[in-house]
Amino acid sequence: MKPESMHPALEAERCPAGLGVLPVYLELGKARLSTLVVITAFAGFMLAGAENLHPGLLFWTLLGTGLAALGANAFNQWREAALDARMERTRRRPLPAGQLTSRHALIWAGSVSIMGIVTLAWFVNGLTAGLGALNLLIYVLIYTPLKRVSSLCTLAGAVCGAIPPLMGWAAATGGLDYGAWLLAATLFVWQIPHFLSLAWLYREDYTRGGFRMLPVADPTGRVTCPVIVLYTLALVPVGLAFFLGGLSGYFFLGASLLLGLSFLYWGTQLFLRRTETNARRVFLASLIYLPLFMGFLVIDQSLPNPHTRGGQVLEWHATLEP
Repeated sequence: MKPESMHPALEAERCPAGLGVLPVYLELGKARLSTLVVITAFAGFMLAGAENLHPGLLFWTLLGTGLAALGANAFNQWREAALDARMERTRRRPLPAGQLTSRHALIWAGSVSIMGIVTLAWFVNGLTAGLGALNLLIYVLIYTPLKRVSSLCTLAGAVCGAIPPLMGWAAATGGLDYGAWLLAATLFVWQIPHFLSLAWLYREDYTRGGFRMLPVADPTGRVTCPVIVLYTLALVPVGLAFFLGGLSGYFFLGASLLLGLSFLYWGTQLFLRRTETNARRVFLASLIYLPLFMGFLVIDQSLPNPHTRGGQVLEWHATLEP
């Protein structure tokens, strides 16, 4: 009989086998979060190279990005298994629940990460692979340990979320320019209210886990809520920046303005009434905002608008009749 004090994540008696364990490994890699990473890389690829789309290149880009994301998230859970066990929200994850051993989780995380970076290097290009490797290192070596030290971890996490669209752009063009950096900046700004609203909802849970998110030090939300409003406000003129840069037309300009104002509305409601209901609405609004933002941006590329590639605006010129 095993001692009651032994943590399930430290057991080494068994390792799940067969296809039945696949959902467990996907949960270890936070499959839903990894899917979001793939979507942002897809948006970067489409914005940069939709007019010369190479399906094969797109496939390898998304596959490599997805594998690297699964690996990074698996490393995160491996390092935080003992802390996750203290939190109600995370105690049923594969390692705290004893569904996987620590050793097998580490092997899987390393294998998948290497497969992702090698896929990007072999089938896409070195810049995309380098960005993927950089993202992995920041997430595992900076963001993950920083969560136990400082509320600045949210900014480090936002940097990680901003890199995938750069990867998609680099895969399509072999370089980075204005559009890539603007897309990355948008993702960076979006993540702050997304992360902070979630952290405020689970601030007591994060306190039990020993994480230093801003809402842990600010349980009343007197600092957190104004920060959320500030960053949602910064998203309002994003469509104008894309439009003025020649990256979109009037469709995306109007759609992004409506999205930004809606997101700002819910952020303002949380600022005025710091309740869990309003915090949950901000978090849900963030989940709605991003896929719609990306979808509208991709749709806009198929419309007859001026748009840019490689930093040069291409304009429609009327033909003069004699």
